[in-house]
Parts: sequence; structure tokens; C-alpha cells
Amino acid sequence: MHVVITGGNGFIGKALTRRLLGDALQPPGLPLDRLTLLDLGFDGAETARVRHVSGSIGDAAVIAQAFDAPVDVLFHLASIPGGAAEQNFDLGRQINLQGTLNLLESARAQAVGGAQPVTFVFASSIAVLGSPLPERVDDATPLHPTLSYGAHKLIGEVLAEDYHRRAWIKARCVRLPGIVARPPQRTGQLSAFLSDIIRELSAGRPFACPVAAHSTTWLMSVPRVVDNLLHAAAITESACGPTRVWTLPALHSSMTQLVAAIAEVHGSDVLGRVTYGSNPALEANFGRYPPLRTPAADAAGFAHDGDLPTLVQRALEAGA
Repeated sequence: MHVVITGGNGFIGKALTRRLLGDALQPPGLPLDRLTLLDLGFDGAETARVRHVSGSIGDAAVIAQAFDAPVDVLFHLASIPGGAAEQNFDLGRQINLQGTLNLLESARAQAVGGAQPVTFVFASSIAVLGSPLPERVDDATPLHPTLSYGAHKLIGEVLAEDYHRRAWIKARCVRLPGIVARPPQRTGQLSAFLSDIIRELSAGRPFACPVAAHSTTWLMSVPRVVDNLLHAAAITESACGPTRVWTLPALHSSMTQLVAAIAEVHGSDVLGRVTYGSNPALEANFGRYPPLRTPAADAAGFAHDGDLPTLVQRALEAGA
């Protein structure tokens, strides 16, 4: 099996790579024997099983290098995230739109050439929902993105489903919630504070939360998102049901509930090391999340972390 990961040097890409090399993706008769990572640069070195392709997915020639041998599964994780895409529209358009189209076109060329269609796992986002959200979100909630990033992700979903309809790919689009805990490096993620609060309080440091204590959000740990990405790659057509786009299950939590879970895992002194602010812009986009129902994803076998203490523990697992 030849697996390709875009954004392979990102924090989810690295976690997915570790899992693939540790467990391997194991559909019957298709063990992993080649892994191609695409990104602008890489921290580690290539190995006998792992190949690096450096460059932008906005450049079709870079993607062609990854498709020099038939690709079985492609995990498309690369993106210009919300804050960065708002600040630099041209860069967001080049990567989030043109880059996704470049990948789909390479996959189409492979299928038209007679090879097996690529299983195309697209990391979409709850940003497609926009804000403000209704009192409850489920699979029937209208999509109205209010950030360029969300608009880009929605377009990617529509394109992936259309290429799937034409049998050029096997589309698997999963909308990711807030993923924790991201590393401290800033990459334009407006929701970085959701990771910072877990990392800082768990390490015994104080934290000034930029949103109000009652602010609510949807959360998933890095290991659990990797579980769900691998499930998306392995799920059969018959098990998918009528859709190829799923809003993933996530834990619904207020900031005080999250802090209480951190205190349960790391000690009650956590409660005295957090203060709360009120950033209206952050709260509008990341602090007013209602209860979430995901029946299509539930039926297809996707899952959340179970409870908040488990999420806190998994979010900071070594080698997650």
C-alpha cells in the first residue's frame, strides 16, 4: 500500500505517521509498504519506508512527485488555517483551494489511467458551519461558513463528493472539531488557546484563558482524531451509508468543565491557576458551541474520546 499524507510535518501529520509506521494501515491484503509525506519542510530524515516531498501543494509539479507511483490512500491534512487565511487571502486560496484541486486532479489522472481510485481522506472542519450556530447542531444544520477557511473547506467537500460520484476517487471527508493539544508554535490557529489551557495547567503553570468561563466548545484529542482518520481510510463503501461527509463526534465542554477535568487528572491546585477574560471575536467563533449530534458519523463507526478526563490524558500522551 502506498499512502500519501499532505501536511506530513504538521502535528496531526506526525501523529498519523507514527501510528502508520507503528501499526500500519491493514485493509485485507494491503500492508503499508510506502509512505510519502508532503510539506514545505521536514524535521526528521527519510527512511527506507518514508519519503519526503518538499514543496507547496499549490504547485502541481510537487504533487506529481507524490503520484510517481499509484497511490492507494491519501490523507489531505495540509491547509492554511483560519486566522492565517483571513490575513492572507491569496495564500489561503492557493493552498486550501488550488492545492486541493491539484490533489484531486492527480487522483483523477490515476483513475482515468486505469489504476485503482485513490481513497481520498479529506480533513475538513467544523468551520463550514459558520457562526452564530443554532441551539443544537446535527447533520441537517445548514452550512454557512463565516471565515474564508470554512468556505475553502466546504468547497473541498463539494469537489471531493463530485469526484467520488464520477468514480475518480473514493471520498471520505471528516469535519474536525477543536483538536488538542496542539504544540505551542503558532501556525495561525485562532483556537490555539484550547490547547494552551490544557498544556499550561497540566504542567503546573498559570493560564489566562482569553474567553469567559461559560464559553463552550467541541474538543477531540490528537490520538482520537488519528483513530478517526484511519477509520475513514478503512471504512467500506457499504458501511458509509448515504454520505461521504461526516461531522465527527466531539465532546461538548465549557471552559470550567475542561478546567475541572484537568484538575481531576493533575490535581485540585489547577483550579487556582486559571483566570478568565472575554474576547468577543474568539467567543463568537470558538466559545458558543451548542450540543452536537452526529448520527451519520456514529452509525459509520466514528467516535469521540468518551469523557473529558480521558481527553485531557490523551491530549498530552507522549508520542501521541
